[in-house]
Amino acid sequence: MFETLTGRLNQIFDNLRKRGKLSEADVDSAMKEVRLALLEADVHFSVVKTFIAKVRERAIGAEVSKALNPGQQVIKIVNEELIATLGEPAPLNLTGPKPRVVMMVGLQGAGKTTASGKLARLMKSKGERVLLVAGDPYRPAAVKQLQQLGERLDVEVEADTSITPPQLAKRAVEKADKGGYSLVIVDTAGRSQMDEDLMDELRAISAGTNAVDVLLVIDSMIGQEALNIAQGFKSAINLTGLVLTKMDGDSRGGAAISIRSVTGIPIKFIGTGEKLDALESYDPSRLSSRILGMGDMIGLIEKAEAMYDAQTMEKQAQKMMKGEFSLEDWLDQMKQMKKMGPLSQIMDMLPGQMGQAARNIDPQEVEKSFKHSEAIINSMTLQERRDPELLNASRRRRIAAGAGMEVQDVNKLIKQFREAQKMMKMIQKTGGKGLGRMFG
Repeated sequence: MFETLTGRLNQIFDNLRKRGKLSEADVDSAMKEVRLALLEADVHFSVVKTFIAKVRERAIGAEVSKALNPGQQVIKIVNEELIATLGEPAPLNLTGPKPRVVMMVGLQGAGKTTASGKLARLMKSKGERVLLVAGDPYRPAAVKQLQQLGERLDVEVEADTSITPPQLAKRAVEKADKGGYSLVIVDTAGRSQMDEDLMDELRAISAGTNAVDVLLVIDSMIGQEALNIAQGFKSAINLTGLVLTKMDGDSRGGAAISIRSVTGIPIKFIGTGEKLDALESYDPSRLSSRILGMGDMIGLIEKAEAMYDAQTMEKQAQKMMKGEFSLEDWLDQMKQMKKMGPLSQIMDMLPGQMGQAARNIDPQEVEKSFKHSEAIINSMTLQERRDPELLNASRRRRIAAGAGMEVQDVNKLIKQFREAQKMMKMIQKTGGKGLGRMFG
């Protein structure tokens, strides 16, 4: 989402880092470029104006003039002011008596139903007992879509098109209270535009269920219009938070930076993909790091922890350090990596030079290479995977034929695997020293 903006800002920052001292003219020139980059990314002009004024004031002051690395200090200031602009983290309201009710509201096509399923999955993983409510009887197949999501997540869905959504929501809360559910998520109806009938219905659901959170789901790809929609809903109903969907799309990203400052409504979650696990709690500092090309190692670790079994990870790490890593282990690692999401997203989360180097790699080529490697290893016997020394010429021909590939593809994979083994043995011997030279 922020690829273009990140690229522009990194160019500006690279020029700042090269300067031993920064004059006021240097700062003004850099701020002019930052202003242009933000406006082109569709950030609201009033937000840009305030942001640039705050950064400039600090950048020409004593904290930069006395710094050993002025350019790096300016980048630090930009990061701090960007975090301030993005607002404070605002977790879901889980206070008060159970069951707590969360309403998902928004216009048609924003992704409310999918976001409801994603939120149910996320909260279930945190120990909540969740009940989903199909409160959109108007859109064709909306109820069925939520029921299918519920089946995939093993989460019960309350649905009944013979009664009104406010009546259904109230009944669902009563059921949740008696059934020991801790969280009720109501997927409400949307329209192509805001109208009074829709708002009356939403207000009735909120009043009848004592909703603790009313979350507006907004498609982040609609740009500045997102601000108008948020303001419109805010004036009609007591919004407590925002969910920005399609953050993995090709939009310019300005809505995410502007919306908190302009509307005053906190962002609570961001959707980063189509899969049900692609919903993240909003963290301004981590989002700022991504925008500025600093990566998001915390987010990457969380993804890995969610997908990898801790005991399996520990066993594989021990094998690697002992030099006992096999092709079977390699195959398991590739499968686990694929579960973490698209490779392009993982690369975006890598920090510093590692992230810059990763962004020069074509993710599609890497994923294609993964598929070829999987096919080759799957064509081997269990014994061959565990002991690649068995792979003579005739075995390699058989494996290549089984994978639908050439013998040289098999040879290439074995060569890569042996190089990886050598690297692991070097790490074992040196205790990690010399890794910089090796990766360089």
